Amino acid sequence: MHPKRILLTMVLSITLLRSMADEGMWLPLLLGEQVYSDMVKKGLKLTKEQLYSINKASLKDAIIIFGRGCTGEIVSNDGLIFTNHHCGYDAIASSSSIEHNYLHDGFYAKSRQEEIPARGLTADFLLKIEDVTKEVEDSLKGLSGDERATRQQSVLTTISNRYSDARKSITGRVSPLFKGNQFLVFVYQRYSDIRLVGAPPESVGKFGGDTDNWEWPRHTGDFSIFRVYAGKDGLPSEYSTDDVPLKPKYFLPISLKGLKDGDYAMIYGYPGSTNRYETSFGVKQKVDIDNPTLVKLRDIRLKYMFEEMKKDPAVKLQLASSYAGIANYWKFFDGESKQLVKYDIYGRKKTEEAAFQQWAESHSDYDHLFKDWSKAYDDWRPYSRHRVYITEGILGSPLMAFAAILQNVEYALVKPGEGGNLKKFLQAADEARKTFLKQENKPSDQRIVAAITQAFYQDVDKNQHPISFYETVQFNYGPLNEDATYQKYAAAVFSKTFIFDDARWNAFLNRPEAATLQEDPAYKHANAFLHNWQTKYLSFYQQFNSRNNELGRLYLKGVIEKDPKKVRYPDATFTMRVSYGNVKSYTPRDAVRYDYVTTMKGVLEKYVPGDYEFDLPPGLLELARKKDFGQYADRQRNDLVIGFITTNDITGGNSGSPVLNASGELIGLAFDGNYEALSHKIAFDPVYNRTICVDIRYVLWCIDKLGGAPNIINELKLVRTTPAGK
Repeated sequence: MHPKRILLTMVLSITLLRSMADEGMWLPLLLGEQVYSDMVKKGLKLTKEQLYSINKASLKDAIIIFGRGCTGEIVSNDGLIFTNHHCGYDAIASSSSIEHNYLHDGFYAKSRQEEIPARGLTADFLLKIEDVTKEVEDSLKGLSGDERATRQQSVLTTISNRYSDARKSITGRVSPLFKGNQFLVFVYQRYSDIRLVGAPPESVGKFGGDTDNWEWPRHTGDFSIFRVYAGKDGLPSEYSTDDVPLKPKYFLPISLKGLKDGDYAMIYGYPGSTNRYETSFGVKQKVDIDNPTLVKLRDIRLKYMFEEMKKDPAVKLQLASSYAGIANYWKFFDGESKQLVKYDIYGRKKTEEAAFQQWAESHSDYDHLFKDWSKAYDDWRPYSRHRVYITEGILGSPLMAFAAILQNVEYALVKPGEGGNLKKFLQAADEARKTFLKQENKPSDQRIVAAITQAFYQDVDKNQHPISFYETVQFNYGPLNEDATYQKYAAAVFSKTFIFDDARWNAFLNRPEAATLQEDPAYKHANAFLHNWQTKYLSFYQQFNSRNNELGRLYLKGVIEKDPKKVRYPDATFTMRVSYGNVKSYTPRDAVRYDYVTTMKGVLEKYVPGDYEFDLPPGLLELARKKDFGQYADRQRNDLVIGFITTNDITGGNSGSPVLNASGELIGLAFDGNYEALSHKIAFDPVYNRTICVDIRYVLWCIDKLGGAPNIINELKLVRTTPAGK
């Protein structure tokens, strides 16, 4: 092995073992003595093997990938899952109807027979992690750029396939770490018979709504309950009435002991993505173009959806899941930009890069990096706003997102030799249309199309507009600087498309012709923007992405070589990580101090009867006012603790993650971060960063006292405060 590669491998191993403050999302496989010792100093009482083992049951066996983007945990010997309400939101909404509105009223199964199949939900259990860096690197020797990327993808696929076993629903997935300088394979077993067991009313699970999102103090009961089932042999199975609750390797005990400021806190989960080795170029791009454009476009969509949701409970139920997903990161990206500017992350990155460049002058492998990077961003920047408009604007309309699928149909109709795929594409489009029509709200979507079309005209370089598109709109509907023009245009699109007309749609399926599709106004709209992007500008993005990835890999390789003793950890990649810290209050600004917990007193103070975000169920009000908290009350405060904050390092994907005490007992569920530290994807803030968690005692109170489901409580292993003198 090349001496530099030996050094890099040693450095990666060393830097995974060290940390400062509470920063870091650590791979449980690679917890070294120094990190583990730091965890013990902060209060941890478990051995390393209790945290992660492939030979014995350990904490990692209770932590799952829930669905496609959240974390969940097993909390009983019968496969019971706790996760966030917003993680189970789509399943809860899909199980609801006007007659049985589980989003509004809540739901708890009083028996196994009442549990509701959550079609499409999955639970992935991690079996093991292995380092395959040497195998990958040996296959990539001498390669760079696109050639390296292509070869790397092939190698990773080969390794993943080797670790997979479809018969047992086992899948290997290789994750590149440190921007492609290290590679680990994660091996999962997927269970697909998941059933809804319980959820609080939305007024509890989303209490505070968008107003409180990313904010502390917080009073949200953000939890839901599911169960994983398996075949009688314990192996994964599709839904069957013969399936039985899974007997897990490990499940989490639950603590009723309460919290103190400074208590040890540990979070296991699947953080989605961070980019803490981002450059000043990337920070500037986000702050100047990407984030403001995304926020503007999501604001348009949310505005028109919310107006319709307020009018009709059925529409609210129909759009609830989609609205929640759009709103969550609308506020995040707005806050991220403000925090990046406030703390001058751009300036800090420039300082780091200047030091690197000075070192690189005497290291020829790296002396060209920032010159090449500057040119890559200069080449891409003129088209970057256009890309956000495609992904968040044009495809932000449900109608246009569906119409985009029909490009495959047109391709099969007009391309010689593709006729064999036509039937497959038509069948796929027909199935997608059924789902689309079920979820579509035409009044809001029509206004979204009008507003996005107008915003594209105003914000995107006119040289990049689809040829003759806006001239045609002007000729038929009026001046391009007037709102009414776009409203009339969108109304015509929605009234004339065959996508909403069953008879015309079925006629097209029976006799598909290119001219029929090409003349449909909804397809013409979507295709005008997409074809324009795909044929003229997509290649610029692909070139930029390739150059940015390669330069990022080389930069981080050089950074490690320059300063091998500095603390580093890999960016989040939706792979299992553990972070540790403390329950901790904080002072966000002068003369303001935030306590480390919130209580039912605060819930009642925020309560606004009939309000969309701050209403409460009558049953909760009655119990709360009587202080009927049972065994879940916090004795010190003579109240029910609702939420708490810790210093742990998390990001999106950690939603639903278990928050554990020093003994590995469940004390809460992580569900949010705080507004003062929304730069965390790019820059961790050791002073202000807090993870917002729902207290497990509030979860249990909602299940037991509010929900009347002691059968669920009886499944759990509850750990109470040790009696005095024992």
